[in-house]
Amino acid sequence: MNDLLLISSFSEVKERIQNLSKQIRDASMVHIHAPADLSGLLSLSMLESAFLDTGVKYRRRFLPSHKSLPRDERAQPENIQDGLLIFIAPFEDTWEMNELPETEYIHITPLSVVVRLGANQSERRGALDVVAQCAALAAELVPNGQKVRLLRPFAGTGLWLREALDTTFDAIHTAIRDHLRDEGSFRMVPLPEVPSPAPGMIPDLSERMLSRLQKGWMKMDVTSRSSALSELILPTLENSSLSTPRLEELVWHRLMIGTSDIDVMSQVHLAEKAWPSDALKAKTHASKLADSFLKTGLLFQSEPSTG
Repeated sequence: MNDLLLISSFSEVKERIQNLSKQIRDASMVHIHAPADLSGLLSLSMLESAFLDTGVKYRRRFLPSHKSLPRDERAQPENIQDGLLIFIAPFEDTWEMNELPETEYIHITPLSVVVRLGANQSERRGALDVVAQCAALAAELVPNGQKVRLLRPFAGTGLWLREALDTTFDAIHTAIRDHLRDEGSFRMVPLPEVPSPAPGMIPDLSERMLSRLQKGWMKMDVTSRSSALSELILPTLENSSLSTPRLEELVWHRLMIGTSDIDVMSQVHLAEKAWPSDALKAKTHASKLADSFLKTGLLFQSEPSTG
């Protein structure tokens, strides 16, 4: 794996990640607390994969989901009796690095960072989410761990779950996506090359037209493919519920892992749809899904129909 901390998006948090890694290595016991939401599960699992690879003693706990909390209430970690606590807070407002409050535990929350773009290295502010931070921390703990590598393709999914892509191009998401592609964590393909994409992710997309296009895709040249894709997505461009950046990702940049028929974002979509709304059921569901995710490296293993 290539070092995530070498991406410009991580330059401001590199030292923090390295310091957190040292704290974890020195701890006799590590407790991980995260909300029973998909972002919490992805973040917690990244860290748990590293602990399994290294033999770090740990306990995990899923807290009430963000949706189950009253609007004016913030998630809080539960008390522990011994060891080091890691509290993952995906839904907090984005913090500036120099404004992070001092806590007795490791507080992982979205952080504001500078991204440098293009040949001119122009600067733009963005939010580095908790899943990406936990993936970087896991890799810092054990750079080539078996479990860490298994979950690596999902390192950028927290950014996909955030709202930044609903309004504009997200440079942090793109940088992490391209980094993971270049290191071989997944391959990036257009929609017709995904055997079983989750239906319903692109509003007004004709599943029947997509199925026909999939069957003839490999026999088409570049010009024919481009024309056919343009025709396929034309009706979706009139639907304002999906931003242009998300549409571009869903049409041109599907992320495929190994022999799985379902791309990464389809798995995220299907996992979100299957998430229980009941607070107690959400905790049980999160725990079971985390166990399966750590074993298989997949959030969703069934093969949905494209029709």
